[in-house]
Amino acid sequence: MRTYRELFRAPEFTPLFAASTVQTMALTVSGLALGTLVYGATGSPLLSALSMFGSSFAQVIGATVLMSAADRIPPRAASTALATAFAIGTAFLAMPGLPVWAVFVVLFGLGLVASLGGGVRYGLLNEILPQQGYLLGRSVLNMSVGVTQICGFALGGLLVNALSPQGTLLTAAVLDLAAALIAGLGLARRPARASGRPSVAATWRNNVRLWSSAPRRYVYLALWVPNGLIVGCEALFVPYAPEHAGLLFALAAFGMLAGDVLAGRFIPARWRERLAAPLRLLLAAPYLIFAVDPALPLAAVAITLASVGYAASLLLQERLVALTPADVRGQALGLHSSGTMTMQGVGAALAGAIAQYTSPVSAMSMMAAASFLVTLCLAPGLRPDRSGDGEATRSYAEPTGVG
Repeated sequence: MRTYRELFRAPEFTPLFAASTVQTMALTVSGLALGTLVYGATGSPLLSALSMFGSSFAQVIGATVLMSAADRIPPRAASTALATAFAIGTAFLAMPGLPVWAVFVVLFGLGLVASLGGGVRYGLLNEILPQQGYLLGRSVLNMSVGVTQICGFALGGLLVNALSPQGTLLTAAVLDLAAALIAGLGLARRPARASGRPSVAATWRNNVRLWSSAPRRYVYLALWVPNGLIVGCEALFVPYAPEHAGLLFALAAFGMLAGDVLAGRFIPARWRERLAAPLRLLLAAPYLIFAVDPALPLAAVAITLASVGYAASLLLQERLVALTPADVRGQALGLHSSGTMTMQGVGAALAGAIAQYTSPVSAMSMMAAASFLVTLCLAPGLRPDRSGDGEATRSYAEPTGVG
């Protein structure tokens, strides 16, 4: 599978793509509305950042107690139920006069629900597409996130000004319902990937199995920590430039989109290994310019360029799939997704706390420096000669046919 045309001809990929895109739009619109609402009510960079990314903390709980459900519940039912739960929670957040503490209680609940989303979605993707098509399919889903976030942040900014943060949240709830409808009607009925009932014991047993491999541990850490620290920088866009935050978020999404197009479609397999390390460093390096408090145009260029580095995550996900047995790939991908979201919450909280006592630009430069150093420390464990694993179903070096 080498072309986008072949990809969209694959049964069920189109409804999966559509449902994922609509739900991403809902999440983007609601995130900007909620960040604006909380910052306006509290004036706190920390609480504003946490309102946009803090629900990620709940995902670490979901990853440790719920994740076995990603392989043990039929994917169509799981996808529909998750989108419906988000619609209900987002509509509740739109209630006028909702206390800030109640906002965070709802966000915690939505974070638990979201902890299953990555495992369900990407596990299903792995079933829909042949193995050599996974990278292309994953890159297209990532690209849709980039395009949708560009449009979503622009739309969210317009809706917040034209309606209100509460009206924008209600719009997001309607989008979540649309995603549930697309999943319910467009996806085929198929059995769960693994037998048995979801349980805490099964979740722990498979997590231990996944974490027992040193190559997988390095991949997980590289997927989680550097990205989470950079998301901490992004969480400060509202206090850094309140009137231009939507533009900065859109530029970050555009950079991510460009990187995913390059990595998923145009970089040959023989070059991906060589470019993985530079892309991981690119994610953090441009943000170091915030140490000198750059003018907004220069900051915008740095943010766009840095976001191209998110393409390194796509290459790491390809390695993770190669290192993981088929019967736990849903949980493996869900663990990646939940860990990523959790570290984004950690990064947002840490950046917000630093900004509270220093300034947004100081916090952004510190987070970038930390991400850069972590990437350097993890580099030895990500070399090609460290990627062998007794449980892997194929070698990571095997060409995927995507060019």
